[in-house]
Amino acid sequence: MTIRIKALTAFLFLSFISLTISAQTITIPDTLSGWEQKWVASFNGSQAAYSNWSQGGASSVSGTGSSVLNLLYRQDQFAYGFRTNVKYGQSRIKNEGVRKTDDLISIRNRFTYTFEEDGSLAAYGVVGFQTQFDKGYEYSSEEGVPDVLISDFMAPAYINEGVGLAYEPNNAFTFEAGLGLKQTIVNNDSLSAVYGLDPGDNFRSEGGLTTGITFEKQVAENILYSSSLETFTNFLIPVSETDVMWGNELVGQINSIVSASFQFELRYDNDFSSEVQLKQVLSAGVSVNLY
Repeated sequence: MTIRIKALTAFLFLSFISLTISAQTITIPDTLSGWEQKWVASFNGSQAAYSNWSQGGASSVSGTGSSVLNLLYRQDQFAYGFRTNVKYGQSRIKNEGVRKTDDLISIRNRFTYTFEEDGSLAAYGVVGFQTQFDKGYEYSSEEGVPDVLISDFMAPAYINEGVGLAYEPNNAFTFEAGLGLKQTIVNNDSLSAVYGLDPGDNFRSEGGLTTGITFEKQVAENILYSSSLETFTNFLIPVSETDVMWGNELVGQINSIVSASFQFELRYDNDFSSEVQLKQVLSAGVSVNLY
């Protein structure tokens, strides 16, 4: 019994990160009339301790908190959605100190106007902002080699604006395409070049084409699958350097307060790296509907 508990604790630590809502495109049900609001706060934690353990392991303590607020409105052919998503987590690992495990500040607004009351074609506008709370590092695996700072509060920060047409045949699927603006803010001169700015510069503005696909479906009782693909193509750079963000999440509601999720995210941002960025998360935690 003790072996199983220790193995499970270690597994939760290695896979631990906070529960998130992955899809960035806000979907407003066509059955909604007036305002709908939802605020969910969650906390996940894990602890692992080892003493004379034959399989080895590093003692650790981890914790992550998050808050997601959604405000939705629909009246006739007009709809509006607002979302804030903030989260922060740290882990203390024996002999390695404290490391950040998650960090996000995200705000998004979406407006739509359906051309026909029961139609599937709509005009849309979006305004979004994203950054992080704290410093982020690329940790070195070599002894004596210092960690490298790669991010900080407002370094980078992104502001996005877009307008275009959206095709929404049902509440499960949305495709949109249009024109967009993207502003990159790097409020730390030492990080300017890391995000494609000239050394010492703190701001860059780009214009281009944007596309987005969102899919959300209840695949089983209390299990929801969501997927969101977004792209931004700068008018002045090759198409091969298009920014891509693809997020997938499978969420299972175990009971009224306990949830589990599996998340897979892929990003490509040539300003930061010519390599594809990947993130995979398995998590379980407690969430509370504040209203």
